[in-house]
Amino acid sequence: MFTLKSLALPVIGAPMAGGPSTPELAAAVGEAGGLGFLAAGYKSAESVADQITQLRRLSGRPFGLNLFVPDAANTYPVAAQDQAAAKAAAQARRIEAALTFREDLVAAAGQGPAGTTVPEPGMPDPTDDDGWQAKLELVLRERVPVVSFTFGLPEPAVFAELAAQGICSVVTVTDAGEARAAAEAGAHILCVQGPEAGGHRGTLDSGKVPGEVALTDLLGQVREACPLPLVAAGGISTPEDASAALAAGAGAVQVGTLLLLSDEAGTSTVHRGGLMDAVQGRRDPDTSLTRAFSGRPARGLTNDFMRAHPDAPDAYPYVNHITGQLRAAAAAAGNPEGVSLWAGTGFRHAAEGPAPVILRRLFGLAD
Repeated sequence: MFTLKSLALPVIGAPMAGGPSTPELAAAVGEAGGLGFLAAGYKSAESVADQITQLRRLSGRPFGLNLFVPDAANTYPVAAQDQAAAKAAAQARRIEAALTFREDLVAAAGQGPAGTTVPEPGMPDPTDDDGWQAKLELVLRERVPVVSFTFGLPEPAVFAELAAQGICSVVTVTDAGEARAAAEAGAHILCVQGPEAGGHRGTLDSGKVPGEVALTDLLGQVREACPLPLVAAGGISTPEDASAALAAGAGAVQVGTLLLLSDEAGTSTVHRGGLMDAVQGRRDPDTSLTRAFSGRPARGLTNDFMRAHPDAPDAYPYVNHITGQLRAAAAAAGNPEGVSLWAGTGFRHAAEGPAPVILRRLFGLAD
């Protein structure tokens, strides 16, 4: 089974759904001595299987696959006997909130610039579980070396089945309580995500307000709560950041934003452009948390859509369904003000070039 101690370079390429994570990027991270990841979120199981095949053609190194845990499969934090009723009530509340948000978007669409066409917002899909069961079966069938879970905590039987196949399980956590729950469920490694991280916060409960404890302090809290190996995620962008995280108890660091401009990343043209503009001082250099694009808190470069919807509801994945066509239209138009420009607080250190070179620089090594 995979362990962090097996890494030649104590670094993990963060799984980034929506395009940035590619087989090429995962292979490059692996060949550099780290652990590369594919992101299964928002993809069909068939598409993920194709990417696994591509990755194995590129590299024989171990790799990981990240899965989004749907509400129906999430065992945190509701007691088992109350899960069915609580989940049904939460789903109904989120769908209602998402539909209200949709009405706001429809009203705002009529206020767009003259001569422009704004697509109709989508509708919530109550049946969407992101292909959860099919992807779990794929992990087992393909004997993926490492699988990580984000947005929830699967039942202990899932961890037991993976362990029986020699598959290492990682859970993203954002506080000590989540860490203890993940350890009790059967996780082998915890990815400790600090508030500095770009993209979605990995709280195990989507309605939870993410904490603001800095990553190095958070690592200490989690280390005291449970004995599992830790991966540090959030704002890691310089040799000093990496050293501080490792000194605070992490066995490896995870980087995502740092690789968004790399040659191997599948970052969209509009996302690359927006990030490069921020790096070079041509746009608002701030990042902020928003629920406006998906219904879950996520950090990105602040743009007009985020500013226009500061009170977007806790309604994942339904807000994601609603805004999908709006984001696609903005991307097609090359408009960075209408897409999610996910980025962490260390975005200023993102740079173009081969991923292995970027990672060696992170550890103060020669190119």
